[in-house]
Amino acid sequence: MKIKIFFALFCLAVLFGLTTELYAQVPVEINKKEFKQSKNGYKDAMTSVKYADTYYAMGQPGAYRMALVEYLKAYEYNQHNAELNYKIGACYLYSTEKPKAIDFLQKAYKAKPGVASDIYFLLGWSLQLNYEFDEAIKYYRNFQNEQGVADTKKSKGKGEVITHDVDKRIRECETGKKLLENPIRVFIDNLGPTVNSKYPDYGPVITTDQSVLVFTSRREGSTGEELDPNDLLYYEDLYVSYNEEKTGWSQAINMRSLNTEGHDASVGLSPDGQILYTYKGDPDGTLFESFLKGDNWSKPKELNNNINTKQQETSASISYDGNKLYFVSDRPKDDDGNPNLGGKDIFVCEKQKNGNWGPAKNLGAPINTKYDEEGVFMHPDGVTMYFCSKRDGGMGGYDIFYSESDGAGNWSEPVNIGYPVNTPDDDVFFVVAGNARYAFYSSAREGGYGLQDIYRITFLGPEKMMVMGTEDILIASSNATIQQKVEQEVVEVKKVRLTIMKGTITDALSGIPVEATIEIVDNEKNELITTLTSNSKTGKYLVSLPSGKNYGIAVKADGYLFYSENIDIPEATAYQEVTKDIVLSKVGIGSKIVLKNIFFDYGKETLRETSYPELDRLVALLNSYPNMTIEIGGHTDNYGSLKLNTDLSEARAKSVVDYLVEKGISKTRMTYKGYAYLQPIATNDTDEGRQQNRRVEFKVISIK
Repeated sequence: MKIKIFFALFCLAVLFGLTTELYAQVPVEINKKEFKQSKNGYKDAMTSVKYADTYYAMGQPGAYRMALVEYLKAYEYNQHNAELNYKIGACYLYSTEKPKAIDFLQKAYKAKPGVASDIYFLLGWSLQLNYEFDEAIKYYRNFQNEQGVADTKKSKGKGEVITHDVDKRIRECETGKKLLENPIRVFIDNLGPTVNSKYPDYGPVITTDQSVLVFTSRREGSTGEELDPNDLLYYEDLYVSYNEEKTGWSQAINMRSLNTEGHDASVGLSPDGQILYTYKGDPDGTLFESFLKGDNWSKPKELNNNINTKQQETSASISYDGNKLYFVSDRPKDDDGNPNLGGKDIFVCEKQKNGNWGPAKNLGAPINTKYDEEGVFMHPDGVTMYFCSKRDGGMGGYDIFYSESDGAGNWSEPVNIGYPVNTPDDDVFFVVAGNARYAFYSSAREGGYGLQDIYRITFLGPEKMMVMGTEDILIASSNATIQQKVEQEVVEVKKVRLTIMKGTITDALSGIPVEATIEIVDNEKNELITTLTSNSKTGKYLVSLPSGKNYGIAVKADGYLFYSENIDIPEATAYQEVTKDIVLSKVGIGSKIVLKNIFFDYGKETLRETSYPELDRLVALLNSYPNMTIEIGGHTDNYGSLKLNTDLSEARAKSVVDYLVEKGISKTRMTYKGYAYLQPIATNDTDEGRQQNRRVEFKVISIK
């Protein structure tokens, strides 16, 4: 089976905590004569060296891992050979035990300072990975002095070039020192054995409310049931786990319907969990999408040519409204002819009226740089983008950054998210929950269950100073100092302006879940923001509503009266979750609905323009049932006299009828009536109750 395994190798490189720009070591031959001192192990040692050298020459992370096993066998017979120590140290740089590299490399250097031309570089690298930044800089400087240039390039053959960007490495160490001095306050917790295995587990993607986790695993039992010959690990498969309220993360389940015999990796999930984006390496690194229908995922469909090219596309994230897809590609230019800034860049496509993705646009500076960008994640707040980059301002490999949009296509200068989330290793596959308090990523941390595990990060925010209490300290006769320490509340690291509205949609009589479309409208602009669908089996839905808009929400299903909801969210509103279970009534005589997005001028019957989207939905319903007759009823709270409220409620009901007539609905199909405050649906003792009572309803009178 011929499969390009770029993503698998990329993930494996990340797994072993090393930049994916593989710095192949210079040719170093182990002196076999030094092993003849061993009594009975010479033959075994030479056999191990032979196998190890074969793997080592492949220059791939998995191959280095296999070479290490064989070199360590030879090491048992001679622990002083400089070349063997050098190669073991180099291999450890591609393992989950990177700290061990230092001892072997230093041992090689002491035995033979000129053991390899890049020994200073590898020593600097190993020290950088272990946070010994000052020592790392010294070795990097030594390497520069020995080579005579800051950036060294040597031909590897077949057109490949080995590049040691030493100046950048030194800058990373300087950044690392600063980040280490100002760590961010976080908890980093392993998700446990129900999610993680003894094999590599990585690439987490989540729903906005953290209820669903999809990830990639190379564990035993993969769909292909074979080991990848390139690294002797099982092929990548997709797995899913659910966050149960009482028991935590459920046992991960193989997503068999989506997995193939090759590599299948998770790269993105829509905020409501209904669209999954995956990566396949065949033929050239391609992005696919699948849709959840009840319990079943549709067959992965390749995204169009504006997204997928002959180059590598490796990461994707959809905006909260489903209208933009952000993705990573190494294509030379975008569809407007703008050039790639270097390596892998982040691009965006907008959804067209026909539902297809339009031309790709390179996000440009300051998001993209001459270095690689990867792992893009667009937060449901519609403003914040998280991504990984090798740009300046990192402490080594890929670091996680975030940037904010002003809504007009301009992005702020990216900010390093900080240590200990970022490390001198590669830090990728980073996604953030709706509340921005929690994030998920994969890491090869000490104490994990396997080669790489998935962790949840809890952001605690900056630590507040202890303040002194001042009560009861005025005791003049006492020599003792009375102090009261009060620890102030922890503040979150980032304020998110986002409302999540979720719940279930069911039939009013049977309680059976209903698959319904959910239209989200900007009432002020009379613009449709997005259309979502509730799950056909569970009736569950989830919508993300960034602050600063007056939203009209309409829920529709065939054979049912539509349901409307109004949510006006001021700009300053912080993160909140609203649970709203919606009940739909079937079309029938006596059925009624409250039109929650009808707005009037204060104390008047004049309709505001923000009412038009709601009224247009009513027009569409009446056109769908041409023989339906209805009554429009106006209602008020109990402020004011009965006559005043009766007149006002009737005038408002008439205004609605007049609008419908203007839109072509026959006047003979409608009546109107003002009920004042005689039919309340909530208490009039609270502002919230009175607001609910001030409403317009329509009721079905007849259907012929």
